[in-house]
Amino acid sequence: MRKIINLNEDWQFYKGVSDVNALGEANETLNLPHTWNAMDGHDGGNDYFRGTCVYAKTLNKSELPQTDKYFLEIQGANSSADVYMNGKKLAHHDGGYSTWRVDLTDELSENSELLIAVDNSPNDYVYPQMADFTFYGGLYRDVNLICVPATHLDLEYYGGKGVQVTPVMNGANAEVEVIAYVKNLTEGDEVKICLYERDSEEPFATATGEKANFVIENARLWNGRKDPYLYCAEVEIYRNGEVIDSVCTRFGCRSFEIDPNRGFILNGEEYPLRGVSRHQDRLGVGNALTKAHHEEDIDLIMEVGATTIRLAHYQHDQYFYDLCDEKGLVLWAEIPYISKHMPKGRENTISQMKELVVQNYNHPAIVVWGLSNEISIGGSDEDLLENHRILNDLVHEMDKTRKTTIAAVSMCKMDDPYLQIPDVVSYNHYFGWYGGDTSMNGPWFDKFHEMHPTIPIGVSEYGCEALNWHTSEPKQGDYTEEYQAYYHEELIKQLFTRKYIWATHVWNMFDFGADARAEGGENGQNHKGLVTMDRKYKKDSFYAYKAWLSDEPFVHLCGKRYIDRVEDVTKVTVYSNQPEVELFVNGQSLGKKTAPDHFFYFDVPNVGESELVAKAGELTDSGKIRKVDEMNMDYVLVEKGAVLNWFDIDTPAGKFSLNDKISDIMSCWRGKIWFVKLGLKLKKKMNASKKGEKKSGGFDVDLKGGNASDMMGMLGGFSVLRLSSMMGMMNISFTKEELLKMNKQLNRIRKPKNVK
Repeated sequence: MRKIINLNEDWQFYKGVSDVNALGEANETLNLPHTWNAMDGHDGGNDYFRGTCVYAKTLNKSELPQTDKYFLEIQGANSSADVYMNGKKLAHHDGGYSTWRVDLTDELSENSELLIAVDNSPNDYVYPQMADFTFYGGLYRDVNLICVPATHLDLEYYGGKGVQVTPVMNGANAEVEVIAYVKNLTEGDEVKICLYERDSEEPFATATGEKANFVIENARLWNGRKDPYLYCAEVEIYRNGEVIDSVCTRFGCRSFEIDPNRGFILNGEEYPLRGVSRHQDRLGVGNALTKAHHEEDIDLIMEVGATTIRLAHYQHDQYFYDLCDEKGLVLWAEIPYISKHMPKGRENTISQMKELVVQNYNHPAIVVWGLSNEISIGGSDEDLLENHRILNDLVHEMDKTRKTTIAAVSMCKMDDPYLQIPDVVSYNHYFGWYGGDTSMNGPWFDKFHEMHPTIPIGVSEYGCEALNWHTSEPKQGDYTEEYQAYYHEELIKQLFTRKYIWATHVWNMFDFGADARAEGGENGQNHKGLVTMDRKYKKDSFYAYKAWLSDEPFVHLCGKRYIDRVEDVTKVTVYSNQPEVELFVNGQSLGKKTAPDHFFYFDVPNVGESELVAKAGELTDSGKIRKVDEMNMDYVLVEKGAVLNWFDIDTPAGKFSLNDKISDIMSCWRGKIWFVKLGLKLKKKMNASKKGEKKSGGFDVDLKGGNASDMMGMLGGFSVLRLSSMMGMMNISFTKEELLKMNKQLNRIRKPKNVK
């Protein structure tokens, strides 16, 4: 019988190895899962260690079960790895997020030295290489030894289970095809396939052979969060009446459609997909997660009320897919073909896609396979398009039951041929954060829907960053919790009321590591999460979604971290999914309010120190505010390492400054002239940065093409200072002297009367 032995304990770790044959002394002994970037991967500076490290362990064959074959199973080694046994190289694998296996049988003996050399250094053929997240190195998931007889369910085909289950609904019945992929089947061996109800020990249907077709009459449906029912398919190989190998896999019976007008339809009923994206890493842990970490993540996502998760931007742990099956969360699964198309990377996209589909085929939660993310940021050349056609055809050949999709970036034109390849499309838009304003989001999707009435359109990313900064006058780009809450209030109202949008995915459920980032006053992270990277604090925006999506009765008083306030009357916001909320200030009621949008606003007198209590029926939540004469500077963003902070800028009354929006500056002719001169300066800096390979990652802003007005609309929402800092992501920088000189020029331009 198959035996699986976990090998996570007691590895010798060697960091920064150039020659696996000359290891020297180990840095430490450790247990898996492990990443060598658990700390430096999200502390800022874009200087986390990227290179080769070696994990070493001795295996003694006499201590292992006696069997015919021994397979090493590596569930995640980022991003490339080599396996050696007793000095002999046995295997190489490219792709850091999937399971792969190596046959150790012929080399395994007493005191066998097993080495796994893992490498996350840059190259031009393994994805990802350019993306807004940290590429943590290490053996960060389980490593097992699978002991099986010579005749066994296939362990060598793209890391899969060796069993493929395809349920297709036909009316109320489910037609279920089960295929067992068996290696070395001999005469007299028998393959038996059994189907089980959940929690039952007796099968309700059986068949013999390597392929079987069943009909489950009046099948109980996998019906999202309402009823995520799972069946089990077990395959056993018998020899002389005894089971010599077996595998059990769960599956769900469900049908779905993605309609360009009605959105997502599950089992014949409209089922709006409203949810989040998830990166797997967390503070001080990186990507080396335990089961408890995955469980905490799924509990938080369930609490917010999400019906869907986009698992970005790579294959996640099998345990997390299992949890999603159990909880009824509809999934978008994708490969890390992201940001920068690499002509030498085509084979890697194919192999990673094969692994993704084979390993996850049986999960009912998955409905779409993601081909790429923001890959057309530098335009869609023929090599890129051909790569996508190959992937699209490959997925349809491997899986006849699911759809393909892409996540396109804002500057991808609506008529780009890239959008015609997959079955459905989603866009990453940040109007209201990276330029533009919040009001642009809904109309943009209306325009796309009108232009492409037969293409289902969704929102694969939208969001804005928030840290522990606070203000009563939230503004785009201020990184306050209050602006993030306002942003999501507006986006919820625009996106959730457009039925044709097939799915919406907030970017992101959790703050995550992006070591190159220097934004918001805490470098090394992307802070767009609804929850902090340590999972300890749910930002106010978390509860805005809970108010719309969750059936769990609750009331939430916003602004608990914003106590000291200077204004005499301050705005207090309450989120609740209850019909009526009452606010008490020091025991006195300010009255009851109703809010169809679940967002309740109160004007509160700010005198001395006030205890606030929000009440909805029997539910309460409390906080406090305190009147102060001057702004508490602990609430004010100070950028770490910033060339210039907003409060260091001269802002004479009635004159422009670097703190003003580009759209306001361009509302007068002198401002337009100044902006043209800025554009020439930017072009000069961009040309200087593009000598040789484009350091900006191939990003070019086309202000002459059909999307010129859209691009200008986006840029108009930036302040000049924020635009200058964002240009740093393209290796274009301004000195403090340059910025101060620009500010003096703007200080000479009078604001029109209609500009505040």
